[in-house]
Amino acid sequence: MRNDAAEEIAGLETELLDLVAEEGMIDRTLLKPEALLSDLDIASADFIMILMAIEEKYGIYISVDNEMAELKSVQDLLSVASKKIRENQDA
Repeated sequence: MRNDAAEEIAGLETELLDLVAEEGMIDRTLLKPEALLSDLDIASADFIMILMAIEEKYGIYISVDNEMAELKSVQDLLSVASKKIRENQDA
């Protein structure tokens, strides 16, 4: 059962990375977990578009608050978005 959860998270993160690449117009191969968002040249408007696309696809709301302001890496973004998606699914 635990392996299924890990596979589900990995699949979700892959979907999220694909969405970030598409909406942020970023080469998908650059979206490594350790990549810093600042190094990917994601403009603030692009970041908002990425968040809106995630919200629309998964039916969630991601507030642009302190949690979002503290994101540094691609993994940070994946972690926050995945957590919100799982919380929504469990509700």
